[in-house]
Amino acid sequence: MPGAPEVAPPGLSAELADGVADLVACGSLELSADRAADARVIASILPVGTRVYVNHLPRHALADSLATLVALREAGLEPVPHLAARRIASRDEARVFLERAVREAGVARLLLVGGDDPQPRGPYADAAALLRDGTLRELGVREVGLPGYPEGHPRIARAALEHALEDKLALAAAQGLGAYLVTQFSFAPARIVEYCGELARRYPALPVYVGVAGPTDPRALFRYAQRCGVSSSLRALREQGMSAVRLVTHTDPSEQVAAIAHYCQSRAACNVVAVHLFSFGGVAQTAAWMRRAIASRRPAAG
Repeated sequence: MPGAPEVAPPGLSAELADGVADLVACGSLELSADRAADARVIASILPVGTRVYVNHLPRHALADSLATLVALREAGLEPVPHLAARRIASRDEARVFLERAVREAGVARLLLVGGDDPQPRGPYADAAALLRDGTLRELGVREVGLPGYPEGHPRIARAALEHALEDKLALAAAQGLGAYLVTQFSFAPARIVEYCGELARRYPALPVYVGVAGPTDPRALFRYAQRCGVSSSLRALREQGMSAVRLVTHTDPSEQVAAIAHYCQSRAACNVVAVHLFSFGGVAQTAAWMRRAIASRRPAAG
């Protein structure tokens, strides 16, 4: 692809470049609920079975994502729906959606979040309430992704976040559901590494997928960061001006993924499995970056 940014930052060792490729090869990306036509685009770029998460934004009902989930499965990819508990209007809405998602799109896992709506639209005040309902396991879900916040949450205290994660992990285990963590993205690789170390100490068996902003225009990325509550590193960058945003992001996730790969390679035990790319609408560009990263791995000796 002419003019495409390099996947590995300059001067990266071959071993670290391989680490980046491994994190991306097992990774995932995100797609809007109303972008079913993009399924074939992604499938033409990425390996069969790549996980593609379908978001559940305030403007969409759960059912709005079904066509996209089905299109992803038909294209040979693995669809993973978001469920924002506070945006679900009723238990019937959750049940009907899950029945169809499992039956029609072969959904086996989902990302369960609370949602930031000021008031719940239905019976679920948070993600734990939906887990307690027992509907997920009953209708065929086998694994749940849970959110992690390296920089904290703009409206929830850190201690409350930690308690909520412990509660949700216990609920999932009691129902025989597998669980893993997907983190929010951050502009600060050092904070991501610190957060992953904290998780490894508390939950050494918990698989972690580190959220990374995909290749995005810096100004657009800055806007998304404001919406997503990426507070600490965003404030630091704002103080330094927009030039700092360009310096840190390079419109490209390479350096952030390299920092995560270095973290994994420098520890005897690391529960980071892969990266999750937030595409912010640029799903083809994100998929193309992932393909280049995967292709950059050295051939196995033989």
